[in-house]
Amino acid sequence: MNTFGQYFRITTFGESHGGKIGVVIDGCPAGLTINKEAIQLALDRRKPGQSALASARKESDTVAIEAGVYDGVTTGAPIALLIPNEDARSQDYAAIEQAYRPSHADYTYQTKYGVRDHRGGGRSSARETATRVAAGAIAAQLIALQGMEVLAWVSGVGEVGMAELPSLAELKERYMNEVRCPNVAKAAEMEARIKEVKKGGDTVGGVVSCLVRGVPAGLGSPIYGKAQALLGAAMLGINAVKGFEIGSGFAGAMGLGSEQNDVFYTDDDGKMQTRTNNSGGVQGGITNGQDIYFRVAFKPVSTIMQAQETVNADGEMVTLEPKGRHDPCVVPRAVPIVEAMAALVIADLLLAARLDRI
Repeated sequence: MNTFGQYFRITTFGESHGGKIGVVIDGCPAGLTINKEAIQLALDRRKPGQSALASARKESDTVAIEAGVYDGVTTGAPIALLIPNEDARSQDYAAIEQAYRPSHADYTYQTKYGVRDHRGGGRSSARETATRVAAGAIAAQLIALQGMEVLAWVSGVGEVGMAELPSLAELKERYMNEVRCPNVAKAAEMEARIKEVKKGGDTVGGVVSCLVRGVPAGLGSPIYGKAQALLGAAMLGINAVKGFEIGSGFAGAMGLGSEQNDVFYTDDDGKMQTRTNNSGGVQGGITNGQDIYFRVAFKPVSTIMQAQETVNADGEMVTLEPKGRHDPCVVPRAVPIVEAMAALVIADLLLAARLDRI
């Protein structure tokens, strides 16, 4: 449950209120020049305490490269990254040590293992995603050598959404506002909605969209290693994710084949293209050379600043008076997580492609 990937493989460790969290990356090829500042930038974009729209927990998320890199270059050995936990407040969670929070992993984790770390959710906390972001930043540097980049953005908060695919110029500016929405007008509406919900002690969900540019044709496998299935598993493995769709997704199910088929043509450079991209860049489980495009749905954060009825470990009804520091909407901080998980999948597919032919 702690390892992801087949060829570019990561194993994460640590809990929300432990001393450190970390990740070991195995399978990263030797000779990759590591940009540590790019890893830190990705972590800074995910970390809490960066705006009024995020959890007030203050973490520097300063990454330390402990192994696998010499003179700034990967050696082919496992890469170890460590991130300290600096601002845990375990006392805020004393009330839930014997109680199960609604829609959290408390009850299911206790049932499965017979023991749980209630402090901030322990291993089931989204704090663990910082390690994925660090590893994903290295994967992004690997796939960039092949001309690929991953761009994610917030396309919806609650009922406020943007329908059109942003331009590349707009996407490059997506981190310029706190919501991480490339449409400035929509970003303002989303921010207002989050603040309104937060004021009432509630939370709101949203959608993160993602584009993977420069993907070559031929990545993925036609049966159990379908590119869209691996991406879906990666996204559904992120905390609070409840839905994944690629290309035209669920909307396409309401259309006709004549409307959904992506017609091929050869461009002026002799490259195979499609006139539309309803497939989202994947056909038959294998990338077709178009941009991969998908969307990820996040539920409202389960911890709300309102009293709720629940059950304790003895089966007794109790009232939870919430404490702690939590996001009123997770999607702004989820953008770099989606980017990281997409980069990890593409890096894995890229390495697997080396084994597909003699």
